[in-house]
Amino acid sequence: QVQVVESGGGLVQPGGSLRLSCAVTGSDFSINVMGWYRQAPGKQREFVAAISQRTGITSYADSVKGRFTISRDNAKNTVYLQMNSLRPEDTAVYYCAAKWSSGLGPRELYDYWGQGTQVAVSS
Repeated sequence: QVQVVESGGGLVQPGGSLRLSCAVTGSDFSINVMGWYRQAPGKQREFVAAISQRTGITSYADSVKGRFTISRDNAKNTVYLQMNSLRPEDTAVYYCAAKWSSGLGPRELYDYWGQGTQVAVSS
């Protein structure tokens, strides 16, 4: 059974940094794409970033470009989201997702989702 587990959330001051981790376990075959989404209170879930596990090609939402970096460790089947210059509007539950298909767009359908990790940006 495939499981997606996030970690690394917490409370940080504006301008600070956090690194989220996401591990996929229970898969006999390599996942093709891993992505991060977030959902703020009262808002719909939105795309943050995605990465191809095979090529390393990445995709970002405009709101996080230049501040967030997604990376991977294929040996560990793990993806990271380094978040710098955090803003109060980045406050949300961050979800990691994994899928077999290759697209990196924001409207891709993912096969597996984690439970989410809370990120709060506040002074």
